[in-house]
Amino acid sequence: QVQLVESGGGLVQAGGSLRLSCTASGTIFSINAMNWYRQAPGKQRELVATSTSGGSTNYADSVRGRFTISRDNTKNRVYLQMNSLKPEATAVYYCNADVTVTRFGLSFGKYDYWGQGTQVTVSS
Repeated sequence: QVQLVESGGGLVQAGGSLRLSCTASGTIFSINAMNWYRQAPGKQRELVATSTSGGSTNYADSVRGRFTISRDNTKNRVYLQMNSLKPEATAVYYCNADVTVTRFGLSFGKYDYWGQGTQVTVSS
């Protein structure tokens, strides 16, 4: 099995910054895309940022230029640096990863995993 654990959420004033981290562990052969999603109260979960195994990144229009996604593949970790935060960024942020799992040292299929979420609250 694979587990994703997020950290770094909290309360920050508008204009401030936070950095989220997500570490994957378990029976990992390789990690393909790693993504950050968020879900605000009463709203659908939305994709915030994507990082592919090839190094490409993509962002939602609402965060482009203020948020940065990065990865440390040696640690199976992905980060989300969030700057110039706005109150509308208040949400639970979830880490998501497309993982090729291993069994007996061999590739054993691709699966989608989610973290438990971390709360980000931006006060006005």
